[in-house]
Amino acid sequence: MLAEGIRAHRWWIVAAAVGFAVLLTAPAYLTPFQVRVGQLFLFSAGLGVAWTILGGFAGYWSFGHTAFIGLGAFVAGAFELHVPLGSPVATMVAGTALGSLACAAVSAVIAYPILRLRGIYFAIAMLGVSQVFAELTNNVDAFKGTMGINMPNAVPASMEPQTFFYYVFVAATALTLGVAFWVKVSRLGYGLVSIREDEDTARMLGVPTERYKIWAFVLSATLTGLLGIVYAHALGYITTGSVYRTDFSLNMIVYALLGGIGTIVGPVLGSALMVWLTQVVLGRLLDVHMFITGALLVAIVLLAPHGLVGFARKLLRRGAGGGA
Repeated sequence: MLAEGIRAHRWWIVAAAVGFAVLLTAPAYLTPFQVRVGQLFLFSAGLGVAWTILGGFAGYWSFGHTAFIGLGAFVAGAFELHVPLGSPVATMVAGTALGSLACAAVSAVIAYPILRLRGIYFAIAMLGVSQVFAELTNNVDAFKGTMGINMPNAVPASMEPQTFFYYVFVAATALTLGVAFWVKVSRLGYGLVSIREDEDTARMLGVPTERYKIWAFVLSATLTGLLGIVYAHALGYITTGSVYRTDFSLNMIVYALLGGIGTIVGPVLGSALMVWLTQVVLGRLLDVHMFITGALLVAIVLLAPHGLVGFARKLLRRGAGGGA
């Protein structure tokens, strides 16, 4: 099934490879501000794709995925603060691995009870989970949530910090896209789609719905935590308020909606559009920034209710019909 999926999507794979090749060479001709915007795009695209594994494929929309951004960041930060290794890079790698594993373990523990909820009840429950994690971070001394944690400087002396973390974001986002693609073309992906369309019928037809949902939840949480850890290192200093941000969770959903729910390329396109609008086009219009952004989002949703991917498919079908 995986081999068939790769063959069916071979042109998308080629396009992704070309895209990442362009991203790898981009810092050579971009300004420091543009490199920073590139970091934000990669972070946003990765978050959107990670959320899609659960919200897009399985149809379980989470309003609280920022819980795993904060959990991964603070576990990694606390470890690196209290257990420094031989070199800053080794400390960062170990902290990143431990933070990601913490997200995997915690998500596996809470997955079964919370995934018994559906629809808006699951979405709100995840928002509550995020709030609980934030309060724990504030009140557990090891995390120093209110005081904040200085992340170790692992940037090689030969590289600019912006460029270094840009490449780390490239690696994390590439991993997230690779995992999401594997899920989509595997038996797990087809099972998740059947759950999204009709979970009760899928269960009656023999789909192991509980196991598939848990896998999707854990993978989505772990990748979100990984991206949160990279974001924390790029910031250099984190507090509860800087990583447990509700707008992160909402933005993941916006990226997927704009690009196309249930697709992998959709969140990438949605995040590219949002970052371009907010950071480049409207970056200097601070007084009307939010108003114009909101108006544009409403217009895009009305004109393309199935996202940019759905809109493109509609145009292609019209073109094919006209040509016939």
